[in-house]
Amino acid sequence: MRTTTSTLDFQSAAHTQAGRKVEYLSIAWTSLEAVLGIAAGVLAGSVALIGFGIDSMIEVASSGVLLWRLSDHTHAEDREELAHRLVGVGFLALAAYITFDALHDLIAHEPPRVSYFGIAYAGACIIVMPLLARAKRCAATKLDSDALHADSHQSDICAYLSVLLLVGLGLNALFGWWWADPAAALCMLPIIIKEGFSGLRGESCSYHHEA
Repeated sequence: MRTTTSTLDFQSAAHTQAGRKVEYLSIAWTSLEAVLGIAAGVLAGSVALIGFGIDSMIEVASSGVLLWRLSDHTHAEDREELAHRLVGVGFLALAAYITFDALHDLIAHEPPRVSYFGIAYAGACIIVMPLLARAKRCAATKLDSDALHADSHQSDICAYLSVLLLVGLGLNALFGWWWADPAAALCMLPIIIKEGFSGLRGESCSYHHEA
């Protein structure tokens, strides 16, 4: 019995370590994603790129909460709930920014510059984010972690936002449809707003726990 318990403890520790490594990798990539997205968006005047970059920055904070929970198993539920609520406020603030800036660009007819770097960036995100989501789901299954499953869904959502971003940037580059960029940003709003309200309820974004 002692040997079996020791083996289970070792496996649990190994799975937890694997989960932390996946989250470290996710945070590193998403941080790079945020910096490049915002920088490219500012240079191109693209509200979709800037919004996607800021979304990535907020997701870094959300992943940081999960990484902290994987490292700290003490009674910290209240602090975790507060952290998720702060993340929720960030998403709703982002939604307000996108709404204002995208509508302003549409009304004022302010076209963004073509950004081939932004197109390559969005394409890379479409490839990387599903791979991260799959790695998180694998670790979540081994750990039986609802929170890590939720974080994998967030990576899936990031991949979907990347598709919207690529469509907007691509239409602008190929056909000169300048309005496609702010329109793509506005299409991101339902997802971002949902994430925001989930966070305000103190829930892991993209996840509702059911007993």
